[in-house]
Amino acid sequence: MLSKLGAVAEQVGDALKASKALREARLTDIKKPRRLVETFKNTKIIGPMATVMAYNSKDIPDRPAISDEHGTLTWAQVDRQSNALANTLLDAGLKPGSVVGIIARDHRAVPLAQFAAGRSGIRLALMNTGFGAAQFVEVAEREKLEAILYDEEFAGLADSLPPEMLRIVTWHEGDADFGENIRTLEEVVATGRTTMPPTPKTWGGMVILTSGTTGLPKGARRAKFSPFASALLVDRVQFPYRSSVVIVSPLFHSTGFATWAVATAGGNETVLLRRFDAEKTLAAIERHKAELLVAVPTMLHRILALGPEVIGKYDTSSLKSVVVAGSALSPTLSEAFQDQFGNVLYNLYGSTEVAIASIAKPEELRQAPGTIGKAPVSSYMVLFDDNDQRITEPNVKGRLFVRNGAPFEGYTDGRNKQILEGHMSTGDMAYFDENGLWFIAGRDDDMIVSGGENVYPLEVENLLAEHDAVADIAVIGVDDDEFGTRLRAFVVPAEGASPDADELRAHVKSNLARYKVPRDIVFVEDLPRNPTGKLVRRELPTGPLDG
Repeated sequence: MLSKLGAVAEQVGDALKASKALREARLTDIKKPRRLVETFKNTKIIGPMATVMAYNSKDIPDRPAISDEHGTLTWAQVDRQSNALANTLLDAGLKPGSVVGIIARDHRAVPLAQFAAGRSGIRLALMNTGFGAAQFVEVAEREKLEAILYDEEFAGLADSLPPEMLRIVTWHEGDADFGENIRTLEEVVATGRTTMPPTPKTWGGMVILTSGTTGLPKGARRAKFSPFASALLVDRVQFPYRSSVVIVSPLFHSTGFATWAVATAGGNETVLLRRFDAEKTLAAIERHKAELLVAVPTMLHRILALGPEVIGKYDTSSLKSVVVAGSALSPTLSEAFQDQFGNVLYNLYGSTEVAIASIAKPEELRQAPGTIGKAPVSSYMVLFDDNDQRITEPNVKGRLFVRNGAPFEGYTDGRNKQILEGHMSTGDMAYFDENGLWFIAGRDDDMIVSGGENVYPLEVENLLAEHDAVADIAVIGVDDDEFGTRLRAFVVPAEGASPDADELRAHVKSNLARYKVPRDIVFVEDLPRNPTGKLVRRELPTGPLDG
């Protein structure tokens, strides 16, 4: 543990380094001290996103702010439409501190809701578009939603909420009639008052849900703004300034939200696609001359699957950075993507709870494909063994804990993560090498014991992903009478390939220990993944196999 003096010295050092990173990214300007003071003051009152939007609407009112299938909004238009939405919510009886949920694909409604919530003092809960009815209702009740913004396709979920709840449809096809008491976002921004709503006493905060791959998604509360939050990203990632970014990672997830927030702070146009399409993504990069793409690893796989001929139809030379997060980046995918698009890939590791823990730069991914890189400014990663003792030697696996300048404030149900020496558990097993590069070995609870040996499925998954006949792969542990647990691999064959189970077992056996060879190999058409690309292991069958 740090002494009080050491903690103060660390904080001062982090502040200086973070300030330098923010200046170099042009997110702050020491030549404008008054604005810096105003920014810190306003973020406590209306939140960071509404504060940034207000500056952009004054500094660059006519520059593009958001582009989607409905067209492009300038910063001046975003300013007026956010006010219209904020005033509509307040006029309907909501008050600062009320909680509004939004369940929507990636389009203008999500940023507008963020800005409107900040200006009105309302707390915004970002709901997962992969929710089933039971999950949606339970989360809505837990978060105490008083209004819901939703795309037409989620009308069935919205209808499961109390009928008196305020509803606004954020996206619809055609001229559908939703009833007398349900308005559309188009109506709201066209008729709502565009004057500035009353200034709230404090920022209402926001709720980002965890991925929920192991159960009901938990709500991660964020009601305080840390200036370190943006520095965590720009310290290791090259972000554009007043240019264009394409974000296809869901905005309701922490990665999509965090990268959008930093891009917005830099006055960039954000290009959004309601549904991911590999070729449309390349077309958007070309059309908007985007310098940054934010995606999840499965999306990169689908882009590469288009093949060189289709990829070559689009000019993507404007791309300087491609940020991936949300699920593990395999070494094979890392190498293949940079071979095609150049050294532009950044692998971000973190979670809704710990924020950004580490980022691998393009050259680090070339040096050690699949690495999660190193910690950015104000982030500290440590390993503990099963006895809660620190691990300080390289290449020794342990439980990964993180401490950084964007602290988690606890789940909305009152629970929290395990804390050791001021560091929060990530739930992952990890190690670092002699060069200080970090690697994830797998989830702590994914480890299985087979015949007395510890096995992490991720290691086997990465190896099988290298095989030309494998398009996607998942490995889990299932009960075994003889060994206690054995490995079962679910394989999505590559297009045109007919992999043989014995051939895949031989591939593993020739590279890893015998006890890491999957006993079962099951061929499937696809794997269960959530909207952020994470594998939902609980949906994979663990019982006896037919035949």
